[in-house]
Amino acid sequence: MKILLVVAAVIINDKGEILLAQRPEGKRLAGKWEFAGGKVEEGESPESALIRELREELGIEITPKNLENFCFLSHPYQEFDFHLLMPVYICRKWQGTPKALEHSAICWVLPNDMHKLDMIEADNELVQRLQNIS
Repeated sequence: MKILLVVAAVIINDKGEILLAQRPEGKRLAGKWEFAGGKVEEGESPESALIRELREELGIEITPKNLENFCFLSHPYQEFDFHLLMPVYICRKWQGTPKALEHSAICWVLPNDMHKLDMIEADNELVQRLQNIS
């Protein structure tokens, strides 16, 4: 099974809401919600990949000092024949207004309401971990 290294951000606004993005039509798991982020390219650090992905996906700028290590997730996707490895960072400061540049939609959700959305499987553990975040 192939190992796929991706990186994700838990972007938290001043109201304690977390930004989620809906996967677009034509992609695997279309219509499901996820945390912003993406693949780490060869030779790229997870932090650099996340900064690049957030610029591409949301049109926001983040500096490395605004990324806080949060957790590391591991999830097998048997149906797609890969195993996902995902460092996750918390981000509370950025420049610009997030926009859905590569997703169908984005939304801000309180941690206790995230379970109401149809999340991708790999993010379910992260949703649970975020229930007590402040």
